[in-house]
Amino acid sequence: MRKGLEAYFTVLLEACWPKQRILEVYLNVAELGDGVFGVEAAARRFFGVSASALSAEQAALLAAVLPNPRKLLADRPSSYVRSRQSWILGQMRLLETRGHYRGLGW
Repeated sequence: MRKGLEAYFTVLLEACWPKQRILEVYLNVAELGDGVFGVEAAARRFFGVSASALSAEQAALLAAVLPNPRKLLADRPSSYVRSRQSWILGQMRLLETRGHYRGLGW
């Protein structure tokens, strides 16, 4: 029942909101550490800056922990998290060179 409702709301959201809005809302509520919700809170907690001031490396590190932020730690990244961060940075740069990425001025 729950999965059916999730699928319904997913289709509804994708029909009503552009991808950028969906990503924005997700990043404002996603858990990025134990009890740390949203990119703004994570940026301030882990790096002492606002989300708009994150470097590409810092943003990629936060993204690298998203699959499991209670096990994959932004404040004590393992070699696995660092390798995910590196891959994400590569994807960001690739998108930028292809003209698809217009990030926060990185």
